[in-house]
Amino acid sequence: MTLPLEGVRVIDFSRVLAGPHCAKHLLDLGAEVIKIEPPRGDLTRLAFPQQGAVTGYYAQQNAGKRNISVDLNVPEARETVLRLCDTADVIVENFRPGALASFGLDYEAVSKRNPSVVYVSVSGYGQQGPWRARMAYAPTVQAEVGITANTLSQFGVEGRQRHSDALSHADVYAGLHATIAVLAALRHREATGVGQYIDVAMAAVMTSMNERMHVDLSGIDMGAEPPILGATDCSFFTGPDGKDFVVPVSLVGSLTFPFYLAAMRRPDLADDPRFATPELRLANLDELHTLVQDWIDSFEDMGSLDAQFDEAKIAMGQLRDIAEFCETEWAQQWGVVRKVSDRAGGTINIPGPPWHFSLHDGTTAPQVPALQGEHNTEVLKELGYDDEHIKRLVASGAVVTPSRPTDTDTPGGSRCDG
Repeated sequence: MTLPLEGVRVIDFSRVLAGPHCAKHLLDLGAEVIKIEPPRGDLTRLAFPQQGAVTGYYAQQNAGKRNISVDLNVPEARETVLRLCDTADVIVENFRPGALASFGLDYEAVSKRNPSVVYVSVSGYGQQGPWRARMAYAPTVQAEVGITANTLSQFGVEGRQRHSDALSHADVYAGLHATIAVLAALRHREATGVGQYIDVAMAAVMTSMNERMHVDLSGIDMGAEPPILGATDCSFFTGPDGKDFVVPVSLVGSLTFPFYLAAMRRPDLADDPRFATPELRLANLDELHTLVQDWIDSFEDMGSLDAQFDEAKIAMGQLRDIAEFCETEWAQQWGVVRKVSDRAGGTINIPGPPWHFSLHDGTTAPQVPALQGEHNTEVLKELGYDDEHIKRLVASGAVVTPSRPTDTDTPGGSRCDG
């Protein structure tokens, strides 16, 4: 049983989230990923909480990757990494534009030696243009492209009470779109034998994810009809079991109000003067919400309520936290949670792959590199370096050895301590 990308080698220069997330998806699709870390390591190794020998944040994005640690300020390290890049099908990096060029490891330098390589760079605002050198993090990009303003406007939050979304959408979505682009480039290479460079900008990704952009830029007056999305788009109710749930159907909109009437079997409410138009429904929203909630309270269980909503083509979703969701029968069946070793006798819960392939059962448990450089010796010997050469690289500072021993359950059963 094989995964689609088995036989593809990825060199992952990236750190923190956007780039590592791309490389993680490629790994979950079957690719071999070798992560290159500087002597200080990926910053997420210092994230909270620490679990065993690693952090959960680092484990979630890097489980299954092999790891070498080098100091690119040392010339011998750059030559070693170039030699490794010669073996790559894909290279992933998310430094500020121009950073790897200063080490002679940009696409131009690598592709001269390896013209079939697919090289993807993820940055805030792309490799060209007036904003290329700007620092970029998910909250800053989301603010720049209108996502944060849209979120705040829905809830009417102002002043010091404003908060950015806790989830790093711009990073994660950029990593996902980088993965899509890499897969397309690999398909093109399969057909032509030619590699290429891919420039992914977080700002462009978040703009492409905005399904309301056509409305916001159209200049069309929405008139009396409330916005398609906004404070009135979803309704929250309390089920007969006392748990809150959300219905993604507006009580106010002209197209959606009839769905509630069908579910409640109350066509007479269409003639109620309080609810005759979108404006009136909005003005009397509390009364309308109470009517629906009273109807919900008449049910004995969520199952029968869900069935009647479903009959009227209305979806509903229980308001859960992630821990509650992971305990559901569906999450257990799908394999939403994957347990990986914390390299100290315990386990860390990370997300499982979001896909199932008919030719692979997906049961492989990836290993988390406990330290940067854990696979130095293993990878360097695959490149043809002998023990004496590796010792010279370590002595020169080009290769950085792990600072403490790790357990022995690395893939293949061998411990590699550089």
